Amino acid sequence: MIAHERAREASGVSPIAGLKVFDFTHVFAGPFCTRTLADLGADVVHVESPSRDPGDRHRATYAHRNKRSIALDLKSEAGHAVATRLAMGADVIVENFSAGVMRRLKLDYETLSRDNPRLIYISLSGYGHTGPRKSWTSMNMNLQAYTGLMLTTGAEGDPPTAISNSWNDYIGGLHGIIAVLGALTEREETGRGRNIDLSQFECSVATVGALLMASAVSGRPPKRWGNRSSSAAPQGAYPCGGNDEWCVIVAETDEQWLALAKAIGRPDLAADERFASVVGRMRHHDELDAAIEAWTRGRLNTDVERQLQVAGIPAERMRRVDDVVESPDSGGAYRPVPGERKKPLVAPSVPFTFSKSTVEAFTAPCALGEHTEEVLRDWLGLDAAEIASLRSRNAFGAERTN
Repeated sequence: MIAHERAREASGVSPIAGLKVFDFTHVFAGPFCTRTLADLGADVVHVESPSRDPGDRHRATYAHRNKRSIALDLKSEAGHAVATRLAMGADVIVENFSAGVMRRLKLDYETLSRDNPRLIYISLSGYGHTGPRKSWTSMNMNLQAYTGLMLTTGAEGDPPTAISNSWNDYIGGLHGIIAVLGALTEREETGRGRNIDLSQFECSVATVGALLMASAVSGRPPKRWGNRSSSAAPQGAYPCGGNDEWCVIVAETDEQWLALAKAIGRPDLAADERFASVVGRMRHHDELDAAIEAWTRGRLNTDVERQLQVAGIPAERMRRVDDVVESPDSGGAYRPVPGERKKPLVAPSVPFTFSKSTVEAFTAPCALGEHTEEVLRDWLGLDAAEIASLRSRNAFGAERTN
């Protein structure tokens, strides 16, 4: 274990405390990547245009926690000069603009690494910065369509079905975090940074790799299973008593199937040769669904969940997002977000813990330009007069705080 790792473990500080991350991101893939780095202890400074559309920023508000925001007008000579000086002191730069934007701004890796050879620079774009699609504009649903993902979700006969909740942004952001941490490890050995070109398209393709392989072997497109499984039966979301209440039930093994047949009062199904193997159960899935549904419809989903879990059958009631947030059994999945509000706000936590260090409590999402002077003092050592001079030269543009 190298010296700085021993010191960090002994002090119990966050895993990447002290890492300086200069954040040129927007929308969600990039902000999610840098938010997680901030959650892990990095000093993330989010540079933002003072003329940015407030609606665009609002979409990623929760991704701005634990960061500091600096407002810079990169089109002004003074604002661009400040950005360049900050980049010289950064360990990591993250950006997710369209290909060519940072080069035109002279804030690309080739330019900055000449004077900051330890810089790790990652670009998260839809299709990467090389190849025939590099200039394409991409959004989450476009990428799901182009990777084929939308024809692997949903059930047979459904129209193309997207995974909601910005699937590609999360997948791209997570791969970005892995790439940055890998480059940091390499830098410990070489002393030099890296330029990382990440394609969200390729990240999404990676998540359907098993389906692509199966399709290549069979010569047929992947089957759309909906709520069913390609290897177990029965499986599905079954309607329960009440208004739009459901319970998901999975019988993955023969033992679970036999226990399920007993639990729903249908020992005749367990004795039926048609259902003796998983192949047979998959072939007669509709009949099994009808039998299971006849039993669940007259019961609360909480009762279905409890009774089947006791019998050793994987079963979880379908919960709405508010149910999950407000449930006392959510454990450490959520943390309160600081701020004065009529109703307390919570946000997803970091979904893992460290035995020898801590992940600090969240700070409130940063307001646009909230930390401009603070960052200039901390990263560049500027005094009040120097900051005032920059303001007079329009480095910060028409500043606002919300």
